[in-house]
Amino acid sequence: MPIELSKALGAELPPSRYSWNEDTLILYALGSGVGIDVDQTSPGVLQYAYENGLKALPTFGVVPAFPALMGMMNLPGLSFNPMMLLHGEQYLEIVKRPIPTSATVTTRARVKAIYDKGKGALVILAATTTDESGAVLFENEFGIFLRGEGGFGGESGPAPGNEAPSRAPDAVVEYPTITQQALLYRLSGDKNPLHADPGFAAMGGFDKPILHGLCTFANVGRAVIQACAGDDPTRFRAIKVRFARPVMPGQAITTEMWRESDHDVLVQAKAGGQVVISNAKVTLA
Repeated sequence: MPIELSKALGAELPPSRYSWNEDTLILYALGSGVGIDVDQTSPGVLQYAYENGLKALPTFGVVPAFPALMGMMNLPGLSFNPMMLLHGEQYLEIVKRPIPTSATVTTRARVKAIYDKGKGALVILAATTTDESGAVLFENEFGIFLRGEGGFGGESGPAPGNEAPSRAPDAVVEYPTITQQALLYRLSGDKNPLHADPGFAAMGGFDKPILHGLCTFANVGRAVIQACAGDDPTRFRAIKVRFARPVMPGQAITTEMWRESDHDVLVQAKAGGQVVISNAKVTLA
C-alpha cells in the first residue's frame, strides 16, 4: 500500500515508559560484546560490567527509546510488511551526562521525515527520552528503511555526509563477537526474530539470522571511547551512523577512526572485509 505523506508525516507514536538498573546496564554491555577474549579484571571491562564504579556504555541511550518504535506498525499512512524493515541509520545524543545507573523514563516519538529512496522509503523517527523530573536524557533519530515502499513521489533526502577520508585511519580497534551474540543482545529489548529464527531470517532475504545493527553500533561507540576518549565513557556526547551491511554473529568488528578535531571523530566499521557502518561520526565532550 503506498505511503500517504499527508497522514504519516508528523504523526506521533504513543509514549512509552522504560526502567533500568545496574543489572540492565551490565547485560547490555555483555550483550554488546564487552569482555570477549580479554582480561575480565581490566578496568575497560569492569567499568561496564561490575557494579562497583559502574558506568553505562553510552550507546545504551538507544535502548529506552526502542519500545516506542513498536507503535510504528499502527501509524496512519504507513502500511508495510515488517519483514521488509531494516534499520538504515541511527543518531543518538546523550543530553544529560553521566547516564544514571538506574532510572525510569518516558519516550515520546514522532515521524520527523519520510524520504523516497526509489527501492524503498526511509522513515525518520525522532524520539526524546525524559526522566521523571522532565529533564531530557537522550535524543534519538531512528532511520527505518522500508524495502519495496519507495516510488511514492517524495523527496530523496539529504546526502549522508561524514565520508571516511582517503588517508589511513588515525586509530583502529577490533572487537570479536561470539556466535550467540545476537541471542544475548536481544535480551536488551530488540526481540525481532530476524536475529534468532532462521525461518524469519530467510523471509527477510538472509541466509541465517544476522547481528543487530545496534549491537554493531555499540561496538563502534566503545571503540571510539577506547581509542579517542581515554576510555572515559562520560566524554561520549553523540553518534550518527549509516548501517551499510549486516554483521553475522561470530564476525569481528573492526572500527577505523579519523580525528577531525579534539571533539569530532569520523568512523567506519568493517566485518568480513566489507564496510558494515559508513558515514559515521562521533562527537566527544
